[in-house]
Amino acid sequence: MKKHNIVKVVLITMLVFLLLTWILPAAYYSGQYTEQGRVQMGLFDLFNYPLTALSYFGYISFFIILVGGFYGVLYKIPAYRTFLDKIVTKVQGKEKFVISTIIVLLALAVSICGLQIGLALFIPFIVSLILLMGYDKIVAALVTVGSMAVGLIGSTYAYANVGVLESSLGLKFDYEIGVRFIILLVGVILVIFNTLMYIKKNASNIKIEKKTIKKADEKVATKVEVENKATNSKKTTTKQKTSSNKNTTTKKSTTKTTKTTKSRKNDNKAALKDEDIIVVKESFESNELVPNTVDSKHKIWPIVTGFVVLFVLMILAFISWGEQGFNVSIFDDATKGVLEFKLFGFELFGKLLGTVNSFGNWTLMEMVFPIVLVILLIALIYKVKLSDVFDGFAEGSKKALLPAFVALLVYTGLVIVTYHPFQLVIYKNILGWFKGFNIATTSIVAILASLFNADASYVFQSVVPYFTSVITNVDNYSIAGIIFQAMYGLTMLIAPTSLILVGILSYLKVSYKEWLKTIWKLLLELFIILLIIFMILTLI
Repeated sequence: MKKHNIVKVVLITMLVFLLLTWILPAAYYSGQYTEQGRVQMGLFDLFNYPLTALSYFGYISFFIILVGGFYGVLYKIPAYRTFLDKIVTKVQGKEKFVISTIIVLLALAVSICGLQIGLALFIPFIVSLILLMGYDKIVAALVTVGSMAVGLIGSTYAYANVGVLESSLGLKFDYEIGVRFIILLVGVILVIFNTLMYIKKNASNIKIEKKTIKKADEKVATKVEVENKATNSKKTTTKQKTSSNKNTTTKKSTTKTTKTTKSRKNDNKAALKDEDIIVVKESFESNELVPNTVDSKHKIWPIVTGFVVLFVLMILAFISWGEQGFNVSIFDDATKGVLEFKLFGFELFGKLLGTVNSFGNWTLMEMVFPIVLVILLIALIYKVKLSDVFDGFAEGSKKALLPAFVALLVYTGLVIVTYHPFQLVIYKNILGWFKGFNIATTSIVAILASLFNADASYVFQSVVPYFTSVITNVDNYSIAGIIFQAMYGLTMLIAPTSLILVGILSYLKVSYKEWLKTIWKLLLELFIILLIIFMILTLI
């Protein structure tokens, strides 16, 4: 089935890794290159290694399931759909600008904060918004995967992404920072350009639905208009609700929207405001990715506040403030002060909060408590029954099981190449093609290391120490650092071991083949531009 396509791709990749353990000898580098002979992987290991991956990386799958539960509860709250509809209304006619803005924000969050996994908290919201603006799932994938991939390509201050690379090469935190920002800028521009070109090419598939949202104490004439841009034909259906005590008058304007007259009870507010006219562009691919339509208005400030708080908190918590980054100690000092505060000799907050890291040192697990707290407060404000909260969380978690399972499989592949280190044999052979530093060989080993290893830290640990033993001229290390980082991000745009790619594709139920057909132009453009930048750097 199409929805299991990504699972099949990842499983095939794991089987390839298994075969390579039988074909290639294992080797490791610890001060010197040492071959171990062949360390074959057995069939039973295919079932044992997922448990190993779960013990080391299970928190990532847990976080994905938590995010699913978070949105499952939101789907029980009609105000969430109202919130989405209001955004769509406000940005009518400016959808492409919004798409571009989202790409920029996601790329910056990954480049500066290293939030490629943490942003999973906002992916369902972004996907729903894109679908409601009338675009298809491929656009949603281009915006999310594309932006995060270029954020990795142009990683700047995200210690989680560049820390191991910088320490292995002996580089400073801000090495070649101007060049890295230029790479980020070029990558963002290319993703925006390719996304807008795809939208233009597939504009005929967009359909527009215009409807009027009513207030709880109003009777509103609702007009639904569906416009197919391919044929420019319009079908209009008018529904009118009547009551024995109240009358509603409907007028057709030149813009084909409806004006409504309120009941006598609210004569001082005779008509609905323009913002009550919700224009929803439906791609008709929404299904479970978009909450159900609501026919009445709801206050949205609690949901808006919740999203803003979580986004700001995540940005502050994951920026590298400490000695390994910007060397700002204010958050370390503040956290220490709060935890050590004593009331009548009792460390109240230290005992109440337990073990908590300061901003700059947070992990995904520290985000669990704020996420749970926000969703409970939102449910309380909207007076959602506790049983509905549990039901919603269970339903949302169930939808997240596939992406969570795919994430586990990706890290199972990482366990395979770690326990059976056949990859260093490949790197040694390639780096031996030319004497000294070479852009081509460095790029190839960077791509292969990124393909074999899902996590940036493991990518650089697997190859950079040996690389420095072969390439001893330290003057080349800054360029090498840019190459390794850029090629890692580029590979994450297409590799079946890329968590951001296979996770989002499995959520959207977009096939890997369909993604390859869409992404190859962007991939080629990025590759050519990066090679040009690398060559310029070697000449400077």
